[in-house]
Amino acid sequence: MATVNIHEAKTHLSKLLERIEGGETITIARAGRPIADLVPHRRTDIVWGALKGQIVYDDSDLMGPDDDIVALFDGE
Repeated sequence: MATVNIHEAKTHLSKLLERIEGGETITIARAGRPIADLVPHRRTDIVWGALKGQIVYDDSDLMGPDDDIVALFDGE
C-alpha cells in the first residue's frame, strides 16, 4: 500500500488510477495524516431470481393502498 499527498494525487491521478486498476490500494494523506483510501472497485453482479422459492408472501398483502400510509401523505 502506497501513501501520497494531496498535491501528488491531484497531479498524478491518471497514473494512480492505473495502479489501483492493477490491484494496489493507495492512501491519500494531508500533512502526513491519512484521509482517504483509493481501492479497486469490486463489481457485484445482480442475480435475478436468486431467492426464488425462499420468500413466501400472500398476494393480498400487496393489493390496494395501506390506509395508514395514505393518511401520512394526506397529512392526517
